[in-house]
Amino acid sequence: MKRFIFALTAFVMLLSLAGCGQAAAGDERASTEEILEEFGLDPELFSDYDYGRFYGEEITLNVANWGEYMSINDDEMTDVNELFEALTGVTVNYKTYASNETLYSKLLSGGATYDIVIPSDYMISKMINEGMLEKLDFDNIPNLKNIMGGFLNPQYDPTNEYSVPYLWGMVCIIYNTTMVDEEITSWKTLWDEKYAGNILMFNNPRDAFGIAQAYLGYSLNTEDREQLDRCAELLREQKEIVQGYVMDEIFDKMEGGSAAVAPYYVGDAVTMCDDNPDLEFVIPEEGTNWFVDAICIPTTSDPENKEVAEAYINFLCEAEIALANCDYVGYSTPNQAAFELLDDDAKEDERRYPSDEFLIENTEVFVNLSDDANAYMQELWTQLKVDNSNVWFVPIFLVCLIAATIFVNVRRARKKKRDNF
Repeated sequence: MKRFIFALTAFVMLLSLAGCGQAAAGDERASTEEILEEFGLDPELFSDYDYGRFYGEEITLNVANWGEYMSINDDEMTDVNELFEALTGVTVNYKTYASNETLYSKLLSGGATYDIVIPSDYMISKMINEGMLEKLDFDNIPNLKNIMGGFLNPQYDPTNEYSVPYLWGMVCIIYNTTMVDEEITSWKTLWDEKYAGNILMFNNPRDAFGIAQAYLGYSLNTEDREQLDRCAELLREQKEIVQGYVMDEIFDKMEGGSAAVAPYYVGDAVTMCDDNPDLEFVIPEEGTNWFVDAICIPTTSDPENKEVAEAYINFLCEAEIALANCDYVGYSTPNQAAFELLDDDAKEDERRYPSDEFLIENTEVFVNLSDDANAYMQELWTQLKVDNSNVWFVPIFLVCLIAATIFVNVRRARKKKRDNF
């Protein structure tokens, strides 16, 4: 009897273990091919990188990027973060910021900890100089081979140790053809009084001063104080007719038809034009800023996450992932493998993929200015934003005060007359 009970117990335990084994198997990662096919991607276009080696380690990767700057949360397009999570088992904690300066301040103050950031060229240079970025281990980023040679060893990262190009573009003028009945060719439109109250402007000093510098024929990297003063004066003149200073808010305003003209980035202009056929954009004849945004790892990141952060960088350099981000954002890709997958209309749009000659003759890349020049530009910008923040506030307040005083006095006189009566 005891042998029977022992045998029965052993049998039950084996069944239990078998059940546990089935549950564990159910939690195992599917193959890379199965995951890619589930997301509608072609496994033949994907590298053989081992993304599964992090599976089951319960890692969270903190990513900070510009708003509307990655293919996520769109039912019609690949959600690249969801795919990365499926491939690796890593949770992506995704945050956004509105400007390079905002990101820099957060990193400098320690107010946020990110494992991945995607700043612009001049800010990358500044962060490298200030020891704010980690050197990358390119053994973990073999897809660097997909990046076009012209984007390697750039001026902002000459040794190519700290960054991998993500997207690039130019600054343009976007306008509403139902509110603008002329051909736009120049930055001067942003100072045209007939569009008063319908003009938007960048809400960051480097881009705003860059436009004034281009309009006045100065270098976009001038440190000459007299030239910076003249730019500040020009921006102050413009302030009288500006509806508002914006960054991501421009999408609602331009797509919604509540503004006529604004400067912004070509990639976002492409997106806005797709959403509102009344919109058009142009590269001004005076020239413009050509910029590159690149992927970096801050020195304040979690050191235990560095390898998975580099895996994320490699993932963003996969041909179909770079294509998805390029298509979603509208910016130009520095990824040759992704470029080859673009449709001909995109490849042939000279506003998105201009010739090398055009870039040389009509654009200038921002470089990191000296601390003195940066501080002086920021001082001028702050003064511009604060001075006469609402030029009509004082007179309107005084008129209202006088009107209220008259109303109160008249009411008192009438009350007194009724009381006397």
